[in-house]
Amino acid sequence: MRKICVIGTGYVGLVSGTGLADFGNHVICCDIDQSKIDLLKKGEIPIYEPGLKELVDRNVKAKRLTFSSDIDTSVRDAEVIFIAVGTPMGDNGEADLRAVEAVAKTIAKNLNSYKIICTKSTVPVGTGARLQEIVESEKESDAEFDIVSNPEFLREGSAVKDFLLPDRVVLGVNSKRAEEVMKDVYRPLFINETPMVVTNVPSSEMIKYASNAFLAVKISFINEVANLADKVGADVHTVARAMGLDGRISSKFLHPGPGYGGSCFPKDTEALVYTGEQHDVQFQVVQAAINANKTQRNVILDKATELLPEMEGKTVAVLGLAFKANTDDVRDTPALEIIQGLNEAGANVKAYDPIAAENMKKFFLPELTTCKSVIETVEGADLVIILTEWNELRGLGLKDLKPHLNAPNIVDARNILSVDQLKEFGYNYRNVGRSNV
Repeated sequence: MRKICVIGTGYVGLVSGTGLADFGNHVICCDIDQSKIDLLKKGEIPIYEPGLKELVDRNVKAKRLTFSSDIDTSVRDAEVIFIAVGTPMGDNGEADLRAVEAVAKTIAKNLNSYKIICTKSTVPVGTGARLQEIVESEKESDAEFDIVSNPEFLREGSAVKDFLLPDRVVLGVNSKRAEEVMKDVYRPLFINETPMVVTNVPSSEMIKYASNAFLAVKISFINEVANLADKVGADVHTVARAMGLDGRISSKFLHPGPGYGGSCFPKDTEALVYTGEQHDVQFQVVQAAINANKTQRNVILDKATELLPEMEGKTVAVLGLAFKANTDDVRDTPALEIIQGLNEAGANVKAYDPIAAENMKKFFLPELTTCKSVIETVEGADLVIILTEWNELRGLGLKDLKPHLNAPNIVDARNILSVDQLKEFGYNYRNVGRSNV
């Protein structure tokens, strides 16, 4: 198997590096953040991802996985180098590639033998060509190299499973030599007949953006269908189920709610629109999905106002802060804008999330009052808003919950509560696409 260096130990880098080690490769995960490396060396995981700690422990014990902040040495010792650093959204929607380009320059200065330089970070079309130019101009030896695109399709909360048992592996290569090495890196999947899409680098880069943008469009579409369902008395769950039974549509990502968030969909849709503009191509459908997603936050706030018209001085309990269940990621979470809207209306907001509360306070809302349990959060509340579909919240006992509330008002923005029970126990409620069923 291959000697691999993964630069970046965030969600993508750590999961990918550990998964590659589990495939039998020898992997060193690197980061310039010494605190992250120190945590990993002590067996602690700096992110929350179900199953990741067990996978890390197994491969560290097998001596296939190590961690280092010495990127220069790690690059020199590796055959394949994966770039897995962040590509945040810039001011105009474009992807900020400064970290990717900085890594490329570091690799170039340490190029001591043939190496594959593989982008795992989500990057716009044309990045591979840009990296080719950077490495060619910055390298200090005659060593050869190939640029490869190998996009990730990991869902936070199920990233370990997605890496070990993927729907497909996409390899963007410009040489047969690089193709053979990358197939060897993923040899267990190749043997198991996992679909391998081998194409050129620009096509591979486009596949990632096109996939994420299409899923974002599906989410925004079903949210708009849900908003109409509320007006006409239809049940969006029945509508979505019937739609999903059509093989041309499928049921995935037809779940209405407060809109998409996280580290991928918001920035990737914006980046695709920006890239299109640079080439005189208008992504009107994707732009519409972006606009609809921003509007959806206000839809939830409007539902809250319907139940609690006068919020000044009232207590609102927000249950769920992460953009989705099974992650501590609060980047672009709908909860942020919704809580800000509640604050602007004069409400006193208390919040609960089993995993993400600390990150919300650390990165976005340091003044937010957070609680350690659902009951503590809803005690004396005039309104409850559910924003994340945690299993703990799916199982709320509505009968037992009601005595703790000052008023039985609930906005279930994830449609995880029983409408029959909400009615049975006398709640005033709003859902997304089923409020008038």
